[in-house]
Amino acid sequence: MSAADLIGLFGHCLMLSLLAVGGAITTAPDMHRYLVIEHGWLNDAQFTTSVALAQAAPGPNLLFIAVLGWNVGGPPGALATMVGILLPSTLLTLAVTRWGQARRDTRAARAFTQGIAPLTLGLLVATSWLLSEPLRTHSAAWALIAVTVLVLLRTRASPLWLVGLGAVVGALGYV
Repeated sequence: MSAADLIGLFGHCLMLSLLAVGGAITTAPDMHRYLVIEHGWLNDAQFTTSVALAQAAPGPNLLFIAVLGWNVGGPPGALATMVGILLPSTLLTLAVTRWGQARRDTRAARAFTQGIAPLTLGLLVATSWLLSEPLRTHSAAWALIAVTVLVLLRTRASPLWLVGLGAVVGALGYV
């Protein structure tokens, strides 16, 4: 990976940092577009495996950014992606938190808080759709998605049970 590629990767992560409203995982669709489709540095399987590996590891959910950076550029790639994804959002969070604390009861602060929820939901749905792509041809995967949505909408069951169910279905070779 050239220095220009690293700078481009860093700049892309700087931009994505400001979209990571629901957490870094919401940037996965655009990371996929940039790394897989636009540059061809990873294929679909490598991308999905990188995200799955990082999400399975203990720690913050943004670890997948470091794994993707490592896979495309080694240690410099991991550093470029992590600094790029953390710097703008950290500075913006600090500024908005101070602004919000000073104006907690204003109409603008309430509107901002209420407006963030649909944006976060949309980004999470887009991420889920992208990460489910390799499995969407299997009827068992669609059944598992349907069961997950129904259980989460109609009960107060912990999502961890559904993750476990998905692991069992995958281990048995149904998807």
